[in-house]
Amino acid sequence: MREVRSKPFLKWAGGKKQLLDAFESRIPMELREGGLSTYIEPFVGGGAVYFYLNSTFNFKSCHIFDINEELFLAYTVVRDDVDSLVNHLEELSVKFLSRDESSRKEFFYEVRDEFNQTKAEVNLNRFEPSWTSRVANLIFLNRTCFNGLFRVNSKGQFNVPFGRNKNPKILNAELLYADSGVLQNTEVHRGDFALSAPYISDESFVYLDPPYRPLNQTSSFTGYSMDGFGDDEQRRLARFFSECDRTGAKLMLSNSDPKNTDLNDDFFDTLYSEFRIERVPARRMINCDHTKRGEINEIIVTNY
Repeated sequence: MREVRSKPFLKWAGGKKQLLDAFESRIPMELREGGLSTYIEPFVGGGAVYFYLNSTFNFKSCHIFDINEELFLAYTVVRDDVDSLVNHLEELSVKFLSRDESSRKEFFYEVRDEFNQTKAEVNLNRFEPSWTSRVANLIFLNRTCFNGLFRVNSKGQFNVPFGRNKNPKILNAELLYADSGVLQNTEVHRGDFALSAPYISDESFVYLDPPYRPLNQTSSFTGYSMDGFGDDEQRRLARFFSECDRTGAKLMLSNSDPKNTDLNDDFFDTLYSEFRIERVPARRMINCDHTKRGEINEIIVTNY
């Protein structure tokens, strides 16, 4: 039987699957030669880079961070309770796929309402069985909502409407088990990117993928959590990047390129003027207007 390669179990706005080749060709030689024992990702998001690198290189330990509570729960449950998660998803899949379209839509909103109404009951300080059922609901909603988005309103409630996928794959047990295996050497942290500082040293490779600076007012997907990530946060991140550089760690950061829409916008060129900045082509995939899913540049910043 073909071994399933680890990759993201959630579809996530701003996912980096399409840029993996660009990242892989730019990883530091020390990583290729086995000289970096720790991997750190302060904005793990959907985890495309994490799953690729941690399943490719022999890290002794990894630390992944995200301010989004649902991601913290999801990675923890996939790592520690994957059998129960698979069982929950199998039940949801059978209930959903056995219905006609109108009944599926009704079921979707029932699950969404439950997901939102029970948010306040989640104790994030210790694992409990409700984590697993909540993560199952999250994966179900991610598979069956419009465009596979994760988006919350100002109250922190998931508000993406029902999608039109005729045959969504709600349960991918092989992938979940593959991801669970990869996560075994990984500590999952909830909170701001700066919390990763104590784990960063000259034996670390750090990849930073912050919420992208929007190219225009309608392209922002920074609302995946209730906390925005504006230009002041981008500046704070640049200062953090410089602080990490002084530890001797190898650093890589990606972001949108403002020059796609304004050739005179030197925002990132100024912030990261001490470091190497490269522009690489990327295709923005998540946009309700298919005519705007074209190729643009993104930037990759490295300190090596």
